[in-house]
Amino acid sequence: MIVAFEGWNDACQTATNVVRRMVAHYESREVRHISCDGYYDYQTARPMMCHVTGRARIVWPQTTFFEVALDDGYRLYAQIAPEPNYRWMEYCRQSLRVAQELDVDHVVTLGAMFAECPHTRPLPVDVSDSTCQCDMDREYNGPVGITTVLDEMARGEGFDTSSMWVSIPQYVGSDECAQGTLQLTQELSCVVGRELDTTDLDRLAHQWRMRGDVLSSSDDELAAYVRRLENEYDRTARAATLAARNSPQAEEMVRDAENYLKGLDH
Repeated sequence: MIVAFEGWNDACQTATNVVRRMVAHYESREVRHISCDGYYDYQTARPMMCHVTGRARIVWPQTTFFEVALDDGYRLYAQIAPEPNYRWMEYCRQSLRVAQELDVDHVVTLGAMFAECPHTRPLPVDVSDSTCQCDMDREYNGPVGITTVLDEMARGEGFDTSSMWVSIPQYVGSDECAQGTLQLTQELSCVVGRELDTTDLDRLAHQWRMRGDVLSSSDDELAAYVRRLENEYDRTARAATLAARNSPQAEEMVRDAENYLKGLDH
């Protein structure tokens, strides 16, 4: 079951757009809902007025579960919702009951966050699963979103779990980030074992990168900031490559990168 929440966990709608695109592209149907009652602050997650066939209708925030049939007949489930405001533990228990009813054995949570990274490089994607935590999970101390709570509770209930987070450069703006959605979809394809559709995402990702180029080229201060991010990214990537090869230069490269970053703080 693929899970994404709107709000704090979803910079530029990057994670929820993975689910929206899957539901729109493949044969899909709604199979379950979780009522909004008791989970939302309606001053934060406001109901929407919608006119369908000439009639006004109020649409309340809710959780929807979809069954999605991929092209080869393989079926998976997707959960999408605004992040709840209240009663997270009960909400997660209810979500996992639905997963059990649907015979789900693997829960995959998706997220996106703003971070200091350049738009000119592949966006950092951190992936962890039940047996292997990413560096971000091992080192992070601080506030968490509903995806982390659901992931931990699912693991405690015996589900296999995977968590995927993509980093988004905030300086490009708060519009949708197709590059991030593309990379999350590609990572999800590896977990699912099926190549998921990325129709138009390559083109939209190119447009997103071009927008970043235009912004940085018209602002000298921003251009210098992007160059600094590129240097940091390239140093870290080179150190990681050397470490993966068990190179004796790896430790020295990591120290150089750390010293370089410390120097930028002074």
